[in-house]
Amino acid sequence: MAKPTKTEPLLASNRKASHEYHLIRRLEAGLVLIGPEVKSARAGKVNLKEAYVQIRQGEAWLLQAHFSPYSHARNIEVDPVRPRKLLLHASEILKLEREMAAGGMTLVPTKLYTKEGRIKLEIALAKGKKLHDKRDAKKQQEADREMDRARSSRVVN
Repeated sequence: MAKPTKTEPLLASNRKASHEYHLIRRLEAGLVLIGPEVKSARAGKVNLKEAYVQIRQGEAWLLQAHFSPYSHARNIEVDPVRPRKLLLHASEILKLEREMAAGGMTLVPTKLYTKEGRIKLEIALAKGKKLHDKRDAKKQQEADREMDRARSSRVVN
């Protein structure tokens, strides 16, 4: 959906998500953070590997995302893995909730980036991959790499 540009840097990514899941649809969500968490995120001290999104009582929550404590924060103790509220329209949340219930899907955070000075989270509606799917994806990736190598080694006159 929204791609971070060079002026809007990528703060964190979850590369494991595309390996573990079939990413079906991506959405951009705002994130409710407190001061030291914003500083920590802008410094790139965020880990999304074990994170997931859950919908509770009509609200979307980011769970198990680790925001390292900001070293220069005074008198503010923040739990690094506390639940953080996502900012989405109510209609989007309802649609996601229906899709998740119907097809055994989950919501996975994929990227954390800034957009126009605000921190945004890209989440993806995803379906888990089976072991054979992961093997097929790895074989395809290796074949693509080989084709790229062959193309780059070819000399054009």
